[in-house]
Amino acid sequence: MNSRSTFLAGLFATGLIVLVVAERAFERASAADQATATVEAPRFEVDPTFPKPLPNGWLMGMAIGVAVDAQDHIWVVHRPDTLSAAEAAAEQNPPTAQCCRRAPPILQFDQQGNLLSAWGGPGEGYEWPQSNHGIFVDHKGIVWIGGNGAKDAHVLKFTQEGKFIAQYGQFGKSGGSNDTSNFGRVAKIFVDPKANEAYLADGYGNKRVAVIDADTGAFKRYWGAYGNKPDDTNLGPYDPDAPPAQQFRTPVHCSDLSVDGLVYVCDRPNNRLQVFTREGQFVREQVIAKRTLGDGAVWDVAFSRDPQQRYLYVADGKNERVYILRRDTLEIVSAFGDGGRQPGQFFAVHSIVTDSAGNIFTTETYEGRRLQRFNFKGVTQVPRDQGVVWPRK
Repeated sequence: MNSRSTFLAGLFATGLIVLVVAERAFERASAADQATATVEAPRFEVDPTFPKPLPNGWLMGMAIGVAVDAQDHIWVVHRPDTLSAAEAAAEQNPPTAQCCRRAPPILQFDQQGNLLSAWGGPGEGYEWPQSNHGIFVDHKGIVWIGGNGAKDAHVLKFTQEGKFIAQYGQFGKSGGSNDTSNFGRVAKIFVDPKANEAYLADGYGNKRVAVIDADTGAFKRYWGAYGNKPDDTNLGPYDPDAPPAQQFRTPVHCSDLSVDGLVYVCDRPNNRLQVFTREGQFVREQVIAKRTLGDGAVWDVAFSRDPQQRYLYVADGKNERVYILRRDTLEIVSAFGDGGRQPGQFFAVHSIVTDSAGNIFTTETYEGRRLQRFNFKGVTQVPRDQGVVWPRK
């Protein structure tokens, strides 16, 4: 190679190096800009003092549902039997330690985090679920619970004092997603006060939203993904690169109604939120964290408490965060949370709800086993990724 060729080759190589360095610098700058960019969205701060310690040496198991009633009391359903013998040492025969004991499955707290009541479990006249799942307190003050055990084909209603009211469906009698007498492992319940109808995310066995009369339990309608007739064919594992599944995958994890009559359905393992009219007509969908596998990304939803419910909060127990969406477009504008055990972090954030002031309450399943409160600090400029929302000084 002559000197001119050597010079040109060196010049070309230098140019390539400059371009690569410039490109990487641009990427770093873009990432930094993205990290520091702010958007208008709700801001929250975790309350590390909430709730107060439970009495009687009680411990909470997998916290599998959360609700807020008309008095802004917070209701939790958990699974006492998920505590190990070592955790419930005081209950062993003989006791192996002074602490601790399993708390009753239904717990009611006030706004200060004080435990107001505790009840639940098997009793006369009804079939307690094999596996508690989901809680809702309706406009009449009635407490609803579901269950996702293998034979849980029913939902239950109680007074706030724990007196049994009604059971809809029969344990062990599920006939699949087109059964109009029983359910298939209900994940969550939402009662529409205007129409007095209960929307059931039905759920862990079935692949549908079911709507029943809230007073009688009579079936009124049901539907599957995109408003299709439900089909219980096993779809196999979720594939993020495959065309969208035309049926829900189990679990169908929530079916909550907004103030303008739209039903938001959590198709958890398909990583999507689908929106319907009250009658089951498909409106739109949003895919969230598309490449999430296993448990999926869309676990539960809650609405902001402004009159228009401008924002939608989506709990993602696999990626350990809460997304903040504009409800009109389903655009994700921000998110908060991270994986961990400290306040403001999550391990399997499972359920989410807001009180009348817009504060968020979450519960965690698996080894999370707790209730957390996030205080609403108004709509302001926040980072797109807020991280752990620790209280500001």
